[in-house]
Amino acid sequence: MKAPKRIEPLIEDGLVDDVLRSLMSGKEAQVYLVRCGQEIRCAKVYKDVTDRSFKNSVQYQEGRTARNSRRQRAMDKRSRFGREQQEVVWQTAEVDALYVLAEAGVRVPKPYGLFDGVLLMELIIGADGEVAPRLNDITMSAEQAVKDHAKVMNYVLRMLCVGLVHGDLSEFNILQNEEGPVIIDFPQVVNAAANNHAESMLQRDVGNITQYYAQYAPELVDSHYAEEIWELHEKGVLKPDLKLTGEFVFSTEAADVDGVLHLIDIAYEEEQERLRRLDE
Repeated sequence: MKAPKRIEPLIEDGLVDDVLRSLMSGKEAQVYLVRCGQEIRCAKVYKDVTDRSFKNSVQYQEGRTARNSRRQRAMDKRSRFGREQQEVVWQTAEVDALYVLAEAGVRVPKPYGLFDGVLLMELIIGADGEVAPRLNDITMSAEQAVKDHAKVMNYVLRMLCVGLVHGDLSEFNILQNEEGPVIIDFPQVVNAAANNHAESMLQRDVGNITQYYAQYAPELVDSHYAEEIWELHEKGVLKPDLKLTGEFVFSTEAADVDGVLHLIDIAYEEEQERLRRLDE
């Protein structure tokens, strides 16, 4: 196929030899299969902010800063240059997270670099040599669901151990191959220490994934991994190899009504987005 305009500079620089086909279009990027020498990889082309449909991006950007103080001041003033730099920060968040999470033992695609809004990364394939499917495109046994749910909960734990929360985790951004689940799509990843919404985002991530696997293993509905993980995090005792139980004793203190209503609003928006994706 004809190379998209944003990938043309990578071809000219010898980073990409050929664009094979479009793989998928998401709310923040278009992904292509590309040939790089003898390897087939993914090229994720980020959409301009005016074309992105990602909801509540301001919540995700809270706590993100530019490494350069001049750029940060421009971002704070919301100047044209500042908005451009905000996009750079948005894009680099994903590639930075991929490097950190791979080192932390989370299964993610291997990144090869970010080049002017195009992220080159590993193509995850299945046993048949084809592109690995997303979770929402497969079915599984109850035994497999319990096993893979435990793996994803450990990945969520490991993410938080390095201070990160995915922020948009669901069956639509986890791939599955013979080795198990692989988490993808991190441009909205948040810094747990710098973002006031981190706890509610982690609860939503865990809730989405548990709801998916509970289709096959209904007993997972009664688990409370998000609360368990966050409490361990707040106590400073969270460790990568910690064995989670999914059990949690809730406080008997008065409920935070405003906080609960906020979570309900977020859950409603997420469900509407999930239904929209199913209709695509």
